[in-house]
Amino acid sequence: MADAYLAGLLNKYEVGQARVQAVASQIIYPRIAHWAGAYLVEATYSGSIAKGTANSCSTDMDIFISLSSQTPETLKEIFGKLYIAAQGWGWAPRQQNVSIGVTVDGLSVDLVPGRKQAGYQNWHSLYHRRGDSWRQTNVSMHIDTVRNSGRTGEIRLVKLWRHLAGLNFPSFYLELCVLEALSGRRYGELAANLSLTLEWLRANLETRRIMDPANTANCISDDLTQAEKRAVAQAAGIARARPYYSDFVW
Repeated sequence: MADAYLAGLLNKYEVGQARVQAVASQIIYPRIAHWAGAYLVEATYSGSIAKGTANSCSTDMDIFISLSSQTPETLKEIFGKLYIAAQGWGWAPRQQNVSIGVTVDGLSVDLVPGRKQAGYQNWHSLYHRRGDSWRQTNVSMHIDTVRNSGRTGEIRLVKLWRHLAGLNFPSFYLELCVLEALSGRRYGELAANLSLTLEWLRANLETRRIMDPANTANCISDDLTQAEKRAVAQAAGIARARPYYSDFVW
C-alpha cells in the first residue's frame, strides 16, 4: 500500500520534457552561444533532468556551460560576466555557490560555467563562490553515478519532501546522501528506503562528510553550514516520526 502511494507520487510529478527542451533550445542555448562565442565547447543538461531525479513541482534545469581551456578570463571573472549577462537578458540572476540561478519563461534554471582542463575530456575547473576558490570535477561522472544508481525513485521522493518542507539542501549533496544511506539496501522498496533515508539524515547529516565521487578533494557537505545541516536533520526526524507517508509527501 505505501509503495503504491509513493509510486503514484512519482507518476504525479513526472517532468514533461517537451517544455523544458523548448526553453533550453529556443531561449537559453542561443544566448549562451552568443555570450561565450568561440570559447564555448558545449552547453548541456547536467543536473536533475540529466540524472532522472527531477520533479515537476520543483524542476531545476541545470545547464553546464563547458568553456575552452583557452578562455582568457579567470574562473571568478567568467562567473561574474555570466551574472551580468543574465541581468541583461532579464533573467533575474542570483549568484549561488558554483552556479548562477536564473528564471527563464517561468522555469528555475541553474547555469554552471566551467573551464575545460587542457588534455582532459570531461574534467573542468569551476568557481567556488563560498570559498572564493575553485574546484576540479567531472560533471559527466556525477550524472552517471546518480543515473545508474538504481535509487532515482528514492531520490525524487526525498526531493519532494525537501520541496514541501521548504529546506535548503543542494541537489547533488542530497543525491549523494541518499546513495550512502541506502548502500547495501534492497532496490525497489520505496517506502522502506524512504524511511531509512530520513533516519540516516536525522542521525548522520550533521557529522558525516560527503565527498565528490569525481574528486575526493572536494567536500560536498561543506556546501551547507552546520546550522543548515541541523535544520535538514531535524526536519527529517519530524517526518520520520509521522505515522503516514502522506503526512509529509503528497
